[in-house]
Amino acid sequence: MSNDGKQPHFTELVWESLEQNVAIPPRDSAEEAPPQQTSTIRIKSTSEDTVQLKLWDIETTPEPVTTTEGQFVLRAKELVQRSETVAALFVPFKSYWPTYGHMTGAQSNWYFYWRTEVRQGRFHKTDLSYIFLHVYELINGVGWEEPADGYRKLCQIWEAYRDKYKRLDQYLGGWIADFSLVHKLDVPLSVIVARSRGLAGDLAELELMRCLSSAPEQLSFAVLTAMSDYDISKSKFYMGEGKEAAELYIPQVIALIDAYVTRKHGSNLIQMFPPAPPVLRERFLFRSAVYDISLYGYSVLVPVVRISKSAPLRSLITRLFRLTENKLRELLGYRGRLKGVNVDDDMADLVTRFLQREFHKREQEEAGPVVVIDQGKLERLQTDSEIVRTLLTVNDTDVVTDPDESNESSDATDVPVTDLVEDRHDEELLSESVVEDVAASKQTDAITEWEQFTIALSPLQREALLTLMGDNGLITLQQLAAESGTMPELLIDEINELAMDNLGDLLIDGEEISEEFVPMLLYIKR
Repeated sequence: MSNDGKQPHFTELVWESLEQNVAIPPRDSAEEAPPQQTSTIRIKSTSEDTVQLKLWDIETTPEPVTTTEGQFVLRAKELVQRSETVAALFVPFKSYWPTYGHMTGAQSNWYFYWRTEVRQGRFHKTDLSYIFLHVYELINGVGWEEPADGYRKLCQIWEAYRDKYKRLDQYLGGWIADFSLVHKLDVPLSVIVARSRGLAGDLAELELMRCLSSAPEQLSFAVLTAMSDYDISKSKFYMGEGKEAAELYIPQVIALIDAYVTRKHGSNLIQMFPPAPPVLRERFLFRSAVYDISLYGYSVLVPVVRISKSAPLRSLITRLFRLTENKLRELLGYRGRLKGVNVDDDMADLVTRFLQREFHKREQEEAGPVVVIDQGKLERLQTDSEIVRTLLTVNDTDVVTDPDESNESSDATDVPVTDLVEDRHDEELLSESVVEDVAASKQTDAITEWEQFTIALSPLQREALLTLMGDNGLITLQQLAAESGTMPELLIDEINELAMDNLGDLLIDGEEISEEFVPMLLYIKR
């Protein structure tokens, strides 16, 4: 019987006695019974009558109950700093729920050598049980200081061994998702949804909400399929040559349309088609893992917004799926088109232009550089650019006032430029003139080409080009593109296409203006 804290508890033993008619005291009278009454009892083995004797239990402090998972975490913390730098012999290890106690000495030596290597980014061939043991350490908070570091290490393990062990997709996707939830990490779940079967439900909704709210450029094909009523996986085009292109461009098209409606209507897609309020969903943590529930609890409540249930938004994304497939079929020369694709003409035109330019860009990359640059001319242009830059930075303090000093050199570059100007306005005119003269000296029709290029630029393209010349050019360009309902890559491709047509070379290399063209862009500033 357990002690309730108010009355002492006892065990009851039956003894044989010589005494006759001795009443058995009730349990409630234990404290009231006089000591002499119990002292008269004599024990004899021949009596037929029995009497109850009370023996008080010894009070003890119960030992704390430690679970197997709790013991594992304690041991993991003790061994967290152990490392083996000397190569150990690989010993096979098979265990359903591997822990340290399941390993032999030789297996332990290999495990800690392998773990030391993994921490250095070297992922040697090993057994699945060793991998799971290390994963158990990480999800129980052992082996990292910041949660983001733990998340990164789990992802690295998954990436390194998932091709060898397909079972990792069955477990690690859910465990990494649980890890991000309990530590409140703002990380993309797209890869987890794509790789892990059975995780498309709540995780897909969470990822859709995150991307459509703040990061549309991070939308993934796997997540977006939850929003489409059109099952593209059954399309002959997708099952054949169109799979790679569809998975690459459909998310980009959705992001493009999100930026477009934001510019046109002042609200993005999720604001235009608001979903129902979030629903709290219970998610059980780290199922089938050696996990100590005293760390983060048995489960977490996750607010899930059912974006995929928004009928208007589903309808739009379904139509964009079909529209994009039709445009890709056309560009890849695939016969046949999907019917009944109803999208606004301006949206269809925007998608068409975007995909055409992306395909044109890819064709150029596959074909290699179209223009062969004359290295000698390039070096002369760079030298002339330095001369222009020097002339443009001449200050009034550089004016030579001594006539003798002014006649010491006849080199045109040593002529005191500011002697020829009377104010700042004249100096700016001279700067522009120098730029034009230098260009004309190297190519007689250079100014004509730049004039043609400048005229061909739209106001948005011109603003984008000037934006790239300033500080934080790429960030500012991204903001400009978002406000204009387009994408930075699309603007850059449009500008480079005009540059190829008028100047014979690419003006923007990657995300920066080619250095040799920087001085000439002063002409565009005018």
